[in-house]
Amino acid sequence: MQVLRAVVTSGSVTAAARNLGYTPSAVSQQMAALEKEAGIGLLERTGRGVRPTEAGRLLTEYAAVLGRHLAEAETALAELRAGRTGRVVVRYFATAGARLVAPAVAALRREQPGVQVELRLGEAEDSLVEVRERRADVALLIRPRDKVSVDGIRFVHLAEDRYVAVLPRGHRLAAKQVLDLTDLADEPWVGSDQPGPCLDPVLEACGAAGFSPDFVVESGDYATAQGFVAAGLGVGLIPEMGLGNHHPDVVVREVRNPEPVRAVYAALREPAPVHPALHRLLDALRSAAAGCSARGA
Repeated sequence: MQVLRAVVTSGSVTAAARNLGYTPSAVSQQMAALEKEAGIGLLERTGRGVRPTEAGRLLTEYAAVLGRHLAEAETALAELRAGRTGRVVVRYFATAGARLVAPAVAALRREQPGVQVELRLGEAEDSLVEVRERRADVALLIRPRDKVSVDGIRFVHLAEDRYVAVLPRGHRLAAKQVLDLTDLADEPWVGSDQPGPCLDPVLEACGAAGFSPDFVVESGDYATAQGFVAAGLGVGLIPEMGLGNHHPDVVVREVRNPEPVRAVYAALREPAPVHPALHRLLDALRSAAAGCSARGA
């Protein structure tokens, strides 16, 4: 149909062939094939040239519309291929929201405002199912380093989120800038995590230091845990990502020998290729994670 449009616009088969870079016989053959397919004449001779029949004019108008749509589609595809447009569905855990997801999405929007990002909090296992079932493109989660092999999922390491000690202001250990984990062995503890990949690093580190923490109170989140610590109910370990809202009546100290750390991963569908917009978001998440590490240092 685009050849028909060229013939009608040029006024002759010869001129259309020259403009298209074809031979006149090739253009004539295409016109004959198109007329046979349409079942009606499309061109009529006028001296040395041709003009469209009513059917030819009709198809020429549609060819113009199709040409515009094709050009728009090619442009849109190029934008998508370059990562300047697209849609990324993200699932994340709460403490990653402010420290990783927010700065990463903000950076992505500044760089590529045409990329749409859908964000939603999700539990780790539910988020993995969504990624596997193609309802999400990426899920951020805490994962033990020895459990990063799951069928249909590829894990990309983003960050190491180290735990720090949280003490009541005025506590006898607050004068030390860095605590050995054994310094906390005889203290009452405030728990802030449910059993699983966030609590495990704490229990493993304490076990390596030769003791088990004495949890005297459990909290459902890090903000509540800080409140319990501030009230003098005990001490605790909280990952740095969980210290977004620092309670004014607690002090934070580094711990060592050993230092508990939890690993943050991005879970992607495997073996599906990473499309450009998702690749750009992963780069932004890595940059945000590097920024967190630099501030922590």
